[in-house]
Amino acid sequence: MKAVWIVDDDKSIRWVLEKTLSREKIPLRSFSSATEALSELDAGAEPPQVLVSDIRMPGQSGLELLQSFKERFPALPVIIMTAYSDLESAVSAFQGGAFEYLPKPFDVDQALELIRRAIGESMHQTGAPNEVGLVPEILGQAPAMQEVFRAIGRLSQSSATVLITGESGSGKELVARAVHRHSPRAEQPFIAINTAAIPRDLLESELFGHERGAFTGAAAQRQGRFEQAEGGTLFLDEIGDMPSELQTRLLRVLSDGHYYRVGGHSPLKTKVRIIAATHQDLEERVRQGLFREDLFHRLNVIRVRLPCLRERREDIPILARHFLQKSAKELGVEGKRFSEASLKHLCALDFSGNVRQLENLCHWLTVMAPGQLVELADLPPELREATPALAANDWQSALAAEVERMLVSDAGQVHEKLTQAFERVLINRALAHTGGRRIEAAQTLGIGRNTITRKIQELGLDAGSASGGEDREACVSR
Repeated sequence: MKAVWIVDDDKSIRWVLEKTLSREKIPLRSFSSATEALSELDAGAEPPQVLVSDIRMPGQSGLELLQSFKERFPALPVIIMTAYSDLESAVSAFQGGAFEYLPKPFDVDQALELIRRAIGESMHQTGAPNEVGLVPEILGQAPAMQEVFRAIGRLSQSSATVLITGESGSGKELVARAVHRHSPRAEQPFIAINTAAIPRDLLESELFGHERGAFTGAAAQRQGRFEQAEGGTLFLDEIGDMPSELQTRLLRVLSDGHYYRVGGHSPLKTKVRIIAATHQDLEERVRQGLFREDLFHRLNVIRVRLPCLRERREDIPILARHFLQKSAKELGVEGKRFSEASLKHLCALDFSGNVRQLENLCHWLTVMAPGQLVELADLPPELREATPALAANDWQSALAAEVERMLVSDAGQVHEKLTQAFERVLINRALAHTGGRRIEAAQTLGIGRNTITRKIQELGLDAGSASGGEDREACVSR
């Protein structure tokens, strides 16, 4: 693979990206100015696989550098780094043919993901094979994840539209990539776009492309993501945030497979499989009038629900060990391991950021934990001091996990077994609370005396102390 070129006059930005790419074993070269990069190119250097450039630098700007590279290498993916609130610069970057823009200050993981996507796009365009290992495998032994794996298997020979739902960080894009990788379209491109991350002014052009002269600054025709994904899969992440006017255009494409570039007059036919994802409740957004009902039904052909991490706690040890090993390999250091106490504590946490949060934690521990054995005291303070969800009576999550398990192992008996277990706990605790007095326990629970007596017999509860209490109550009543 050719090198990724980084161009930025800020030494600290170059250093961060150099360290990140080196950790991922991605070849790179860095330059402090556009002039330096162009001089290297003029001297006969091999062109980059991907160009990452700041937009504002002394001398030539990033936009001028973008134009120079696009004139020589039209298919080269270029990522432009720009100030987060600088919409004008972002618009100019996209109109100049940028693959993506990276707001500053940026998250290192976000930057790495963008660069990986750009590498994948570049290698597809040049006909090079995809690199093994760019897409992590999906790990999970929990019953809820087995259902996800089954769904991926069933979808493998289908071209049906898929809607993936799940909380942020739960791995929706990994599922989408797995569906693509195991489908007949596997040799065709997989193109992902986060519809919430692109300004609405640019999203239409990003999706459908634009013609030369379609608007000010559109100096050349530009392919949209639909064209880039032709024959393959287009992944529309955070579809719930798509502006209403684009929902209408997307509905037309899903209805008849035709669309127009911005400023175009000739219809284009698409043969793209759509996989959409959202962390939002689309039905509720439909009720609120924020999402088109007809588009929802077009997308909701086959739905795959990805469980959050607290619904698959049994997978936390597997994932945590995997991420520790992965981080150690990336950093070139000896792998660490969790102590029993630290792993038990992690298994009881809520992980609102789901698998992504756990992966970031493991990377942090690989760098920051002093010893090879990660103890409870080595966890970040905010996690070490957090009240474990299960200890905080988060019984609904535990119940949900048990239901998921029993739906597989005890099909046909789930309701009966769980009802008996539930009633056994209720009655035992109520009797313990009242010192074995059945009438008082029944009143506390809100059930009748005959009901509690019958339940004690049906459930085979040890009610010796309860009987004694009942006898004393009977004597008083007489």
